[in-house]
Amino acid sequence: MIKKKNKGDLIVISGPSGCGKDSICNKILKKRKNIQMSISMTTREKRDYEKDGRDYYFVSVDEFKEAIKNDELLEYAIVHEKDYYGTPKKNLFDILNQGIDVILVIDIQGALQIKEKYAEAIFIFILPPSMRELKKRLIKRGSETKESLFRRFKSIYKEINEISQYNYVVVNDDLDDAVNKTLAILDSEKCRVDRIEELDINSIEEVMHEDLIDFEY
Repeated sequence: MIKKKNKGDLIVISGPSGCGKDSICNKILKKRKNIQMSISMTTREKRDYEKDGRDYYFVSVDEFKEAIKNDELLEYAIVHEKDYYGTPKKNLFDILNQGIDVILVIDIQGALQIKEKYAEAIFIFILPPSMRELKKRLIKRGSETKESLFRRFKSIYKEINEISQYNYVVVNDDLDDAVNKTLAILDSEKCRVDRIEELDINSIEEVMHEDLIDFEY
């Protein structure tokens, strides 16, 4: 008898802005029912269209610092030197323990923190087909000045230098193809030998022995 572990996978996805991470994740969520997005904790102000517990867990700075002190976060960061963002352990592990996979889209700094604390996560880096194509995508957004684009590209080159920290790389030159490749990665991870919780060698040998006897007649 082969019994596989029923624990869900934590899927950590990173990549430069404009590479299509969110588009890939949204399509995966539509194709697979047993996957959820991770919900982060933040101290920033809630926007009108956002709902606490659905988009983020909105907390005060004091509450966030208390969570850090009590080691309740898998990773955290301060963004723009004022807003705290982090991944609560309990909520995440509760979902994983139900056998549900969780996707966490995060930058490299956060991914490296997770790798130190939860190395069994699946780390996937999404790349654009080329830097020239990425530049086109960012310009098309219309939200980048020449100066901000220059700063962003400097940051992107630093990110790419850390790509060896990840298990897989997916090039998003075609969205559907990138989604299928990512799903293939998730499927292959489920088939790993170390995912087997219990392997009854004796029963397997008995069946094999019976089959061999049948071949003799």
